[in-house]
Amino acid sequence: MAEQRLGLIMHGITGRMGYNQHLVRSILAIREQGGVALKNGDRLMPDPILVGRNGDKVRALAEKHGIARWSDDLAGALANPDDTLFFDAGTTQMRAGLLEQALDAGKHVYCEKPTSDDLDRAVALAKKARASGLKHGVVQDKLFLPGLMKLKMLRDSGFFGKILSVRGEFGYWVFEGDWQQAQRPSWNYRLNDGGGIILDMLCHWRYVLDNLFGEVRAVSCLGATHIPSRVDEAGNAYAADADDAAYATFELEGGIIAQLNSSWAVRVRRDDLVTFQVDGTHGSAVAGLHKCFTQHRVNTPKPTWNPDQPQTMNFFDDWEEVPDNWPADNGFKVQWEMFLRHIAEDAPWEYGMEAGAKGVQLASLGLQSWKERRWLDVPALDV
Repeated sequence: MAEQRLGLIMHGITGRMGYNQHLVRSILAIREQGGVALKNGDRLMPDPILVGRNGDKVRALAEKHGIARWSDDLAGALANPDDTLFFDAGTTQMRAGLLEQALDAGKHVYCEKPTSDDLDRAVALAKKARASGLKHGVVQDKLFLPGLMKLKMLRDSGFFGKILSVRGEFGYWVFEGDWQQAQRPSWNYRLNDGGGIILDMLCHWRYVLDNLFGEVRAVSCLGATHIPSRVDEAGNAYAADADDAAYATFELEGGIIAQLNSSWAVRVRRDDLVTFQVDGTHGSAVAGLHKCFTQHRVNTPKPTWNPDQPQTMNFFDDWEEVPDNWPADNGFKVQWEMFLRHIAEDAPWEYGMEAGAKGVQLASLGLQSWKERRWLDVPALDV
């Protein structure tokens, strides 16, 4: 058994997602386990260099985790032929330009989504990546959540019969930043900085719906800015002009109807921060991030509507939990391992820049639907 090194340029790791999910829980966890196992018995070991505009922050993270390499010189990092993969989890507005630079430098690319805040640029980026012959990927993390993997297992087993509808609820209360610190960065709530929940979340819902239930054929979306003023990280009030909630309905292939609410201005009274209920002719299921509960048609209760008497049935009692029959690793880490194998041994990979462009397409149509207050078809994308 031999160890193969893979030089990895990591940009955007000072942010919440880049640091927690990609650096600590993915790359550092992979290093701690001894790398990624390859088919020939070798171990692929990622060797990261942390890159960012704020050298002090980047250096502090590198020192905290014992990472030998860091830099505030992106051009210099891209010029190093020993580092062959570029990853970005920075701001949406910068992403397409950074990925274009990395491709021009001959690097494989992997990134968070959206791949751009502009559909034409997202499509152009996908075409550029494919034409380059380099490996490219977009994070599709929710497909690797244990709860959604259980939904996929139920679908593949025929549990649902004919799927009729999907209902999703995502969100939580993001504090305004005055009397309690906000849990999300302030740029999320400013249009000029690429903020907005429609651009953020409809990119997620595109790959979830396409991969688990059916290709999205049409969309109707209503956005809202429920909290118009917030306080930023420096304690300064600012106008929050980006949408902080989205109420969307989708028509999927096969006549399936999906309704997904996304909000940073909602208080949670459900099983998890995101839940999906799937209803079919033979059964239903409700999944969160980890757990999944089912109700088959033979176990479906028969409630009676009576507004004059308090409800005597506890509807939660009639659902059965799907067991954890396989070990569940961090979803971001699982996808990282898949992409690293894709680079090292051309292992199968389905989530290239084309998938990123499809997410941007749905977000763009969602924004257009809100503006024009009408349904819009989702055409096939030429990527």
